[in-house]
Amino acid sequence: MGIKRVMLPAKDVDLSSVKYEPEIVQAPHLTGFLFRLFVRLLEAPFIGPLLLAHLKKENKINELLRHTVIPEEPMFKPEYPPQEKEHGVVELDEDGKPEDRVKSALNCLPHYDPAKLWENTSAPFQYWKIRDYAYAYQFGKVTPSMVAERIISIIEENGIDKPPTPLLLSFDAADLRKQAAASTQRFEEGNPLSILDGIFIAIKDDIDCLPHPSKGGSTWMHEVRAVEKDAVCVSRLRSCGAIFIGKANMHEFGMGTTGNNSNYGTARNPHAPDRYTGGSSSGPAAIVASGLCSAALGTDGGGSVRIPSSLCGAVGLKINYGRMSMEGCLCDSGTVEVIGPIASSVEDAMLVYAAMLGASPANRISMKPSTPCLPTLSFNDDTDALGSLRIGIYTPWFNNVHSTEVSDKCEDALNLLRKAHGCEVKEVVIPEIMEMRTAHVVSIGSECACSLNPDLQDGKGAKLTYDTRTSLALFQSFTAADYIAAQCIRRRIMHYFLEIFKKVDVIVTPTTGMTAPKIPPSALKSGETDMPTTEQHPN
Repeated sequence: MGIKRVMLPAKDVDLSSVKYEPEIVQAPHLTGFLFRLFVRLLEAPFIGPLLLAHLKKENKINELLRHTVIPEEPMFKPEYPPQEKEHGVVELDEDGKPEDRVKSALNCLPHYDPAKLWENTSAPFQYWKIRDYAYAYQFGKVTPSMVAERIISIIEENGIDKPPTPLLLSFDAADLRKQAAASTQRFEEGNPLSILDGIFIAIKDDIDCLPHPSKGGSTWMHEVRAVEKDAVCVSRLRSCGAIFIGKANMHEFGMGTTGNNSNYGTARNPHAPDRYTGGSSSGPAAIVASGLCSAALGTDGGGSVRIPSSLCGAVGLKINYGRMSMEGCLCDSGTVEVIGPIASSVEDAMLVYAAMLGASPANRISMKPSTPCLPTLSFNDDTDALGSLRIGIYTPWFNNVHSTEVSDKCEDALNLLRKAHGCEVKEVVIPEIMEMRTAHVVSIGSECACSLNPDLQDGKGAKLTYDTRTSLALFQSFTAADYIAAQCIRRRIMHYFLEIFKKVDVIVTPTTGMTAPKIPPSALKSGETDMPTTEQHPN
């Protein structure tokens, strides 16, 4: 009979027969000397391909891609299906001024009571949100320059821009003071640019932000790629008056979910310094969670905004691909990675998102995205936007977590939505999750390898961290046929989700299947490879 596997067309799959199979990644957890030896073997001419072939066989990669007939045609770039305007939303003009979109987003938010900001002055720690800062600035209780000096003193006193535990990889106190002084003057003159004026934001190290270099967490990318102007998303935020504190730490080139960076030191979780922040946007999430900034920008292709936000207790948003320009980002040529906000609240994420959005002309022509919108949370009328929400849950997937503490907390949140807003919760089925994850690894891995190959051929590969080299060894083993098969699976998965979203508005799942893992001391110098743990996030 052979080993060929033939898939039914997605439209003919009987969902009632689908059985959830938890994925167990077959790969070693290595640190220290054994990890370094493992990488050397992976890169060896004869042993390396044999090791990779064994790992791919154990994880059924070839079975799912090379030995399977997939009837769907490939989807090389995400596609937007036709959409009707949703209930309880406000459409945003992506061709308009960023500050006008921010104003529209502000009108979507619930009533703001400034008294609450000063109610708990005796509390040991309190997050200030964007509207808290805006109110304090407006009524002269504090100025952006005062906040800047406080941030500078914290950075310099605690060394969070220096090894061994840096949150920032690039910091310029003089530039920060200059930005804050300009914002302070606008408030003194009564002309703030928007509610984001004077709001301090950290930028992940793979997004261009003058005057800082973009290293992508590496030791050399800034040597081969100069930063000549702000990324489009940074420029839009700057036009709203946002103040940028510097470039935040990250997992080298985003190729990891822990946030480990042996080049500069690993960012620590503010809630437990012996634990990871999660990656790859480790620095941005830690900075927000520490209260240093209300918001930050990260990039996300496989959870790199959502994972650290979840493990650090912040809000992370992975937006739809094509919602905003990726110009000025190291990962601007892929079809998976996007820039997204990390914030201390959903409200703040909405405000930052509104400023950033706006598809590139090429994506608008090829993808035809629907008009971007935001939910109305102001409740100025009798309509409860959340009340009409239909929530989908795939229970076996939802409960596939490292600890029931995770699923129990998520269940509590679901019950709160039911009780407070009357949300309807429906059971859904998501087929072929293992195929989906495999297709994702091949897609993003191939795109990462393609973007780095020219520099690796110039001898930069030896300067990469060991875990980046491990990932690249796998990614470079994928063939063109593997990539095309992955894009065929992408179209199948799109079909399944389109059918699901005819019945529900959202699908809920724990963001990660575990809490923040502890950092093995032996992983700080050379990094680590721990794919079984990586598989636990995101869902």
